[in-house]
Amino acid sequence: MAPRLQLEKAAWRWAETVRPEEVSQEHIETAYRIWLEPCIRGVCRRNCKGNPNCLVGIGEHIWLGEIDENSFHNIDDPNCERRKKNSFVGLTNLGATCYVNTFLQVWFLNLELRQALYLCPSTCSDYMLGDGIQEEKDYEPQTICEHLQYLFALLQNSNRRYIDPSGFVKALGLDTGQQQDAQEFSKLFMSLLEDTLSKQKNPDVRNIVQQQFCGEYAYVTVCNQCGRESKLLSKFYELELNIQGHKQLTDCISEFLKEEKLEGDNRYFCENCQSKQNATRKIRLLSLPCTLNLQLMRFVFDRQTGHKKKLNTYIGFSEILDMEPYVEHKGGSYVYELSAVLIHRGVSAYSGHYIAHVKDPQSGEWYKFNDEDIEKMEGKKLQLGIEEDLEPSKSQTRKPKCGKGTHCSRNAYMLVYRLQTQEKPNTTVQVPAFLQELVDRDNSKFEEWCIEMAEMRKQSVDKGKAKHEEVKELYQRLPAGAVKALCKECVVERCRILRLKNQLNEDYKTVNNLLKAAVKGSDGFWVGKSSLRSWRQLALEQLDEQDGDAEQSNGKMNGSTLNKDESKEERKEEEELNFNEDILCPHGELCISENERRLVSKEAWSKLQQYFPKAPEFPSYKECCSQCKILEREGEENEALHKMIANEQKTSLPNLFQDKNRPCLSNWPEDTDVLYIVSQFFVEEWRKFVRKPTRCSPVSSVGNSALLCPHGGLMFTFASMTKEDSKLIALIWPSEWQMIQKLFVVDHVIKITRIEVGDVNPSETQYISEPKLCPECREGLLCQQQRDLREYTQATIYVHKVVDNKKVMKDSAPELNVSSSETEEDKEEAKPDGEKDPDFNQSNGGTKRQKISHQNYIAYQKQVIRRSMRHRKVRGEKALLVSANQTLKELKIQIMHAFSVAPFDQNLSIDGKILSDDCATLGTLGVIPESVILLKADEPIADYAAMDDVMQVCMPEEGFKGTGLLGH
Repeated sequence: MAPRLQLEKAAWRWAETVRPEEVSQEHIETAYRIWLEPCIRGVCRRNCKGNPNCLVGIGEHIWLGEIDENSFHNIDDPNCERRKKNSFVGLTNLGATCYVNTFLQVWFLNLELRQALYLCPSTCSDYMLGDGIQEEKDYEPQTICEHLQYLFALLQNSNRRYIDPSGFVKALGLDTGQQQDAQEFSKLFMSLLEDTLSKQKNPDVRNIVQQQFCGEYAYVTVCNQCGRESKLLSKFYELELNIQGHKQLTDCISEFLKEEKLEGDNRYFCENCQSKQNATRKIRLLSLPCTLNLQLMRFVFDRQTGHKKKLNTYIGFSEILDMEPYVEHKGGSYVYELSAVLIHRGVSAYSGHYIAHVKDPQSGEWYKFNDEDIEKMEGKKLQLGIEEDLEPSKSQTRKPKCGKGTHCSRNAYMLVYRLQTQEKPNTTVQVPAFLQELVDRDNSKFEEWCIEMAEMRKQSVDKGKAKHEEVKELYQRLPAGAVKALCKECVVERCRILRLKNQLNEDYKTVNNLLKAAVKGSDGFWVGKSSLRSWRQLALEQLDEQDGDAEQSNGKMNGSTLNKDESKEERKEEEELNFNEDILCPHGELCISENERRLVSKEAWSKLQQYFPKAPEFPSYKECCSQCKILEREGEENEALHKMIANEQKTSLPNLFQDKNRPCLSNWPEDTDVLYIVSQFFVEEWRKFVRKPTRCSPVSSVGNSALLCPHGGLMFTFASMTKEDSKLIALIWPSEWQMIQKLFVVDHVIKITRIEVGDVNPSETQYISEPKLCPECREGLLCQQQRDLREYTQATIYVHKVVDNKKVMKDSAPELNVSSSETEEDKEEAKPDGEKDPDFNQSNGGTKRQKISHQNYIAYQKQVIRRSMRHRKVRGEKALLVSANQTLKELKIQIMHAFSVAPFDQNLSIDGKILSDDCATLGTLGVIPESVILLKADEPIADYAAMDDVMQVCMPEEGFKGTGLLGH
């Protein structure tokens, strides 16, 4: 047994046999041998930070033990970057170029294509000097063919584990940070390569793309009336197969070639009949290439989201594919062997990772190409096209069973088949001399780098070893004297901790059994229910903490007291969760709520007290806190008082509470010439109290100062109070105003008086406010409001979907129907006493007006306006968070996720104005906080051809626009 483990077990055995109260001097000497002698010898289990004799405490175990050379440097072994024997060379992923790397490896392992590219003439001769290459110049390929030549030569004979394809990617002008459509890249690059090689004189080079990848089929239309056939010949480089609804590759091919009926509006114009006739149309395969590329259409357009999505369904395919049943001319050789499976890992069409399973044509072995990493695929059963997903799919279907020689994949998007021949593949693809010289030059640079890295590693190791010897010698000089005495209190405490740790699980079962029995008489103790649920975890954490403290100050030797304040601060949060403190009231006595505590037996409390000796103790006869009882009675009295006040005020102001028969400025009532004004905020706060008087404090004053400027002038014109500012004010009848003055303290009286102008026949009506309007402050408020509307961030707007071209109207205007349902404000908890709303003065001394600056007043006014103009969402609307600098296009994407309506199907309007400029910001379009935008969704298009047109017009994708693949 190891010395460290022996000592640990000895400590446990000793602590179990000695009770803390029975510790003697002999026991203390035993503790010394167990706990301190290992420290002196450097074999203790932990760092004894409080023991100066423990060399482990200053890290000697790092220097006196065996040293790992890797700890002296952070330089990787350069040999890890070297290509392994009989393996392939990987390609660096430049960010999001894994789709390029997979195709480069597939094309590289097409020996005929590689051989043809090696035969292309090169401008490398400009870099040749005599029999070698100029050392001071780096070779820079000038054309796509030269880039591909150089890449293939490095993939074939480089000594590196992986190479950098950045020159090739840069020549194509690809964005290394953007994931692109791999299938589109394959098509465009093959077209570019064919066009580039078509200028070559050598026919083996000029026609290599057609010979390897080009086939031919015909669109054949047969008239049902006269039987005339019409053929349209077309070349293809891959067959695009629909996989939706299919399980096998052969089913996908059959659907591609199936007959289509042309009837009704889709009838065919027959030149022989000179009229539209019913007809049939299908595709006939005329010839197949040596390399048959089958594109599985996994990425399709989703009408609901307006984006492409990936079909994650399993498709089965075999290693041998007989195409003879599908071609028109029988009798040829149409048996193909699987040579590559290109895979997209991930459930989204816009993210994920591309890898490839490719067959070595020379050895017949399969390899997984994953950027820099190349792995030989071995095992009893080869599983092609199977890779773990990067992210889980919502519907993980079970993988179907596959027979021998067949495979199935939910991530394969392209299958490459090679025509089966009896001839052995050409194994003598030689790298041309000029390319081999370039490869040799790169290999020399790599070897130089390896030597340099190895030397740097060696120097770091030598320095580290010298330092190691120096420190080791220093440790050997350090004196470590014996300790003659230990503190008895520390030994007793350590014994207690070790014993309790050992018996915690057993005591937990004992306490649980004791809790099941009913408590008899008055011998019980009150314990918090929360403490009972977690007492074992609390005990374990407490013992671990105490054990750590005991080790740090073992034997009172160098017991540090420097961190007392820090430890108190760190444990402040833990002290709030100490055992049985959950039933303490704010005054430190037993809480009055019996629902939070439970009575346990004396035996159970005794067990618990062993672990929590400092826990507050409450015998069953202990009375609850007297102060809390008084406060509880006062609270009940206050609630009763609040209910009485609320009932009195509700009875006195019935119309104000229910908004019945409210006066309106736009339709001035005939029976009065004077109306009074209060802030709508006061009305809302008062209604909140009247509805729930036990949860809210009474409203004691009318704070009309919020409607006035710092100079005492009114902030609203008569016209604005009839329109946009109508939600900020509440109109009061004169009789109501008299009652309000009796019930509340009013800081400022605001009234509107109607005056008829004219002698006999009044020709004009004027409205005069007291106090009068302050034009300067009114203009400043409007400017600030306009600035806020242009610069808001994270504000709420509402989108209302129109059904059948008609807007679903609200049941009633929310401002006229407040009492019919509980508003959002009513659901808020009442603020505790002393926490007063800055917008509303509830104190009796609120009549005195506070002087505030103009800027502070604007902020003060904005708070009132924001609270008063809160929009009440109705059915059919959804709230969205937007910013003023956000574009309409970005808003449409938010709406798409909220309503499942594609952006190009959205017709948006606000206040009758159509929103159509996708590049305009919401601020310039007049979309302000609390706006309601109407959404009219276009109906789905049934015709897929029409849908394609919509995609092209409304959802343009950049793709490879502007890259070298399109000739730029």
